[in-house]
Amino acid sequence: MKQFFIFVLFLILLIAQPLHAVLIKVVATTEDLAAIAREVGSEKVQVQSLARGEQDPHFLEAKPSLILKLSQADLLVEVGLDLESGWLPALKIGARNGKILNGALGNVDASIGIMPIDIPTGPIDRSAGDVHAQGNPHYHLDPENEKQMARNIAEGLKRIDPANASRYDQNLTAFINRLDVSILGWQEKLKPFAGEKIVTYHNSWPYFLKRFGIVSVGHLEPKPGIPPTTAHLMGLVELMKRERVKIIVMEPYFSDQTPKFIAEKTGAKVIVLPPSVSAGSGIKDTLAHFDRLVNTLVEALGGTGPRR
Repeated sequence: MKQFFIFVLFLILLIAQPLHAVLIKVVATTEDLAAIAREVGSEKVQVQSLARGEQDPHFLEAKPSLILKLSQADLLVEVGLDLESGWLPALKIGARNGKILNGALGNVDASIGIMPIDIPTGPIDRSAGDVHAQGNPHYHLDPENEKQMARNIAEGLKRIDPANASRYDQNLTAFINRLDVSILGWQEKLKPFAGEKIVTYHNSWPYFLKRFGIVSVGHLEPKPGIPPTTAHLMGLVELMKRERVKIIVMEPYFSDQTPKFIAEKTGAKVIVLPPSVSAGSGIKDTLAHFDRLVNTLVEALGGTGPRR
């Protein structure tokens, strides 16, 4: 009998919990977006991501576990600009959660208000590779864009949880202030290397390079998502020698076989830059991510000798 009364008391206390104690379930498509959602939502949210930071976000297997996450979500945050177009629509259909569909209160397109670059001007077909009609979707790699992403997430949280709107606004302001201070530091560190030329594996980095004054003269992929041919690589080798390029940047989810081959031919150094927040790699938030990017690049560029 005593156990019965304890159980009843537990149920009463559970039911009596204030509404604001219920966490908003946020699902983000990438760990970058998840990290910002945690900054803005703080203790009011429970955040999960679909893609891990060490995965290529263009390609994700539509697993039942991901469908389950979406089926329980109150808010879905997407990169947009067609980055997830190959896998997210199928997950949404499987989740059967009307709250997070495009146009619903619980859907956030983090690219709203961002000025895309690399927007194609001609006809687009598969021969052009993995080209995005709305522009390059890797806008999160400009830290200035993280501010607008955070604003978009804050607006989404306020739509579905207006009672805590002031809290989300406070968190947003605090995040932007911390970001502003950090951006000044990152710019100062990379300022001595403005104009340096590099080669990248995939065209993931135009926003980052533009922000910090580094120049990409080519990519190992002849077109986004298209494996390089021997002719393309030989042309790239000649270009790198001519331009005296000493750095090859690659993402962690690509094989390093081709970058090492090019490095042997040119004397360049291969560096791996994580294009995303990645808890599995020890990068747990936005500021730590850009710290890793900037510090790794500064160390690499500083080791190639003085600028020509």
